[in-house]
Amino acid sequence: MKISHRFIGGLLLVAGTAIGAGMLVIPVVTSFAGFFPSLALLFFVWLFFFGTAWLLLDVNLSLPGVSNFISMTERKLGPWGKGFCWIVYLALLYSLTAAYIASSAPLFALAIQTIVGGQIPSLVGVIPLLGIFGVFVYIGTKAVDRTNRALMIGLVLSYGLLLSFLPQHVQFARLGMMNVGAIWLAVPLVFTSYGFHIVIPTLTAYLHHNVKHLRWVIFIGSLIPFIVYALWELLVLGAISSEDLAAAWQSGESAIAPLSRSLQGHSIGTVAKAFSFFAILTSFLGVAMSLSDFLADGLKMRKMSFEKEVSCLLTFVPPLLFVFFYPQGFILALQYAGVLVALLLCLLPALMAWRLPAYQKLWRKVWLLGVMGISFAVVILGICSS
Repeated sequence: MKISHRFIGGLLLVAGTAIGAGMLVIPVVTSFAGFFPSLALLFFVWLFFFGTAWLLLDVNLSLPGVSNFISMTERKLGPWGKGFCWIVYLALLYSLTAAYIASSAPLFALAIQTIVGGQIPSLVGVIPLLGIFGVFVYIGTKAVDRTNRALMIGLVLSYGLLLSFLPQHVQFARLGMMNVGAIWLAVPLVFTSYGFHIVIPTLTAYLHHNVKHLRWVIFIGSLIPFIVYALWELLVLGAISSEDLAAAWQSGESAIAPLSRSLQGHSIGTVAKAFSFFAILTSFLGVAMSLSDFLADGLKMRKMSFEKEVSCLLTFVPPLLFVFFYPQGFILALQYAGVLVALLLCLLPALMAWRLPAYQKLWRKVWLLGVMGISFAVVILGICSS
C-alpha cells in the first residue's frame, strides 16, 4: 500500500478529532476502578468505535457525493432521521462547548490572580476566554486554523514533557488496585473521548473514495488515541493516589488539579497546567467553530447581514448559562456528551447500515442489533450517573 501525504493527513485528522480535553478527565473517572479495568474499558470502547466507524463508512460510500452527517441520515432514515440527527448533533456541540468553557475559566482566573496578586472568582476567567478566543471564532475559519496550529505545537510539546517527567513519580503498587464494579461510571466519559466519526464524510472525499486506504486510516488513526489514553492512564494513576483523584471527581476537576497539588515544587506542575490549557483550548476552538457554522447553516442565516453576530451569540450564550448555574460542571457536561455520542455516532450508523444490501446477512444483523443495544445501555448509564 502506497503511503501518501493524504494518507498521513487522514491519520492525523482521525486521531486529532478523537484526542481532546476528554483525556484530562479519564484518569479521574476511572480511578475508582483501577488501572487494569480502565485499560480493558479503553480497549473495548476503541474496538466498538472502530466497528461503528466502519458502519458509517459503508453508509457514506453507498451515497456518492454526500458529504455531511445530516444529509446521510435524511437519505437513509427520512425526515425523522434528519430531525433526530440535527437535535442530537446540536446538543452534543453545546455540551462540549459548555464543558470546555467550564474547564478553561479557572485557568484564566488563575492567570489573572497571578497578575493582580489577589483572589478572584473562577468564573471571571470566562471574560478573557471569550474576549480573546471568541474573537477568533467570529473572524472565521482562517483565524481559528492559525491559532489552533500554534496551540497544537504547545499541546504536543507539553505532552512530551509530561511523558518525560511523570515516570519517575509512578508507584506501580497503585496500579494493582482494582474495583471492576466501578468501571461502569466511566463508560459515558470514555465514549466521549473516541468521537471521530463526524470527519468520515470529509475523509471519504479527501481520500478519493479509496476503500482500502479509508479502512486503514480509520484503524490506525483510531488506534493512536487508544495508545495515548492508555499511556496517560498508566502515568496518572501511578503518580497520583486514588484518594486525590476521587476528591477531584467530587469537586468536578480534571486530572491536572490533583497532579499539580501532589507534585508541588516540581516543574511538572507548571507543565501539567500548560498541557491542560492547550488541550482544552484546541478542543474549544474546533467545537465552537463547528457549532457556529452549524447554526449559521442550519438556521439559514447566510443571507443575514448580522449573521456572524447572531451565530456567535447562539454559540456562546446557552453554554455560558450552563456554566453560571454549574460552575464545576466540566465532568457533568462530558457525561451528557457521552450519551449524545452514543446516539449520534453509534446508534444512527447502525440504523442506517440496517438498510444496506451488504448487511442483510444474519450475523451482520446480529452485530447491528448488538451496537444498538450497547448504545442504549450507554445512554441509560449516562443518565443514571449524571
